[in-house]
Amino acid sequence: MKKKLFEGLPSDITNTIEAIEKETQRIVVRVEKRSYGKIVTLIEGIPKDTAEETLKTLKKKLGCGGTYKDGILELQGDHRSKIKDLLVNLGFKPENIEIE
Repeated sequence: MKKKLFEGLPSDITNTIEAIEKETQRIVVRVEKRSYGKIVTLIEGIPKDTAEETLKTLKKKLGCGGTYKDGILELQGDHRSKIKDLLVNLGFKPENIEIE
């Protein structure tokens, strides 16, 4: 019986691919007013495979609720002033983050 030496991609290559995706991704942050005057911060352009982890981190750091729908992160409240620094800390390039 022969042992397989390699299966799939090594973890360091996977991490490198994720880092490259984060650096090239264009992110748009905007605020939308919903019913009853509620304000929601919408973040578009986060890669689908890292969206849930990013959402969890942002919710924890900002102390708010949120969800992921149709490729858009939704955070309760207006977080435009803090969101860019948090996204940069998560590995996204500041030049690719646009705040409207």
